[in-house]
Amino acid sequence: MSKGNPPTTRRSFRVIFKIIKYGLAMILTFLISFALTLVIKTSELDNYADNVEQVGNVPEIKTLFDEQNNRPFDPVKYSEDKAVESVQEEIPRREEEKLGVLATLNRMTSIKPAVDEKIKTIPHYVTIDKMPKLLLQAVISVEDTRFYNHKGFDIFGIARAVLVNVEAGEIQEGASTITQQTVKNLFLTSDQTFTRKAEELILSMNMEKDFDKDKILEIYLNSIYFGSNYYGIYDAAQGYFGKEPNELTIAECAMLAGLPNAPSVYSPYVDFHLAKQRQLVVIDAMEKFGAISKSEAENARIEEIILAH
Repeated sequence: MSKGNPPTTRRSFRVIFKIIKYGLAMILTFLISFALTLVIKTSELDNYADNVEQVGNVPEIKTLFDEQNNRPFDPVKYSEDKAVESVQEEIPRREEEKLGVLATLNRMTSIKPAVDEKIKTIPHYVTIDKMPKLLLQAVISVEDTRFYNHKGFDIFGIARAVLVNVEAGEIQEGASTITQQTVKNLFLTSDQTFTRKAEELILSMNMEKDFDKDKILEIYLNSIYFGSNYYGIYDAAQGYFGKEPNELTIAECAMLAGLPNAPSVYSPYVDFHLAKQRQLVVIDAMEKFGAISKSEAENARIEEIILAH
């Protein structure tokens, strides 16, 4: 009899135990989400989401000009409704990596080796010390204000999304944190199914266990899609502004931070007005959460944006 069998059996039991543990954690998360949905009024959840996600009306700007056609920017003409109704080019679709059952389970319970391998394949990888601090703050302010406090998922965001999805009978709204978006960018497709969301949640919990927050944010900014076929912060900074990431201004950081929300809609090469509108939302969020001062925000709002092409 092989002496390697007992250790193999023990490893199998450990893997099964981890799957059960994370499965129970996921179920508990959704149960808590439903309970919160019943207790918290819808209006309160909406107000919370508005404050956290900074999705609101754009302030009137009277001195802003579109460099491309020298016409005054009209925030009324380009409302949030128009942004939603715009024809949206989908993010270039990636084929999800085909893994066997055991390989999938192994990745879900020990994600670090898989992430390290993915990082090696990212061209022009930029470490976080080479990124402007204001870029990091801009992304957190508009994408995930509780990033440094949660453990991979945001219970309040999930509660609100559960309410919307249960009423619709299907997944219509997500509540993804930066960690969840990172694992999705690295390993998953954008299919909105409960199975995929469950795998995303488990992977996110393991990501938080194996990597610190700064590393997760670094990986996110190197893997996220910024529109116009630019993946990662290096290509986005070069493609949109012809600059190294550490040379970006506050206004440029804010514009880039606003793109992942709807990259093919907000790309300044697709619609400069919508890109500017989204940038103003990010600047407002940065000012509200103390990343920049009032005077810095005012200057960023009217700073001339010069595109590379």
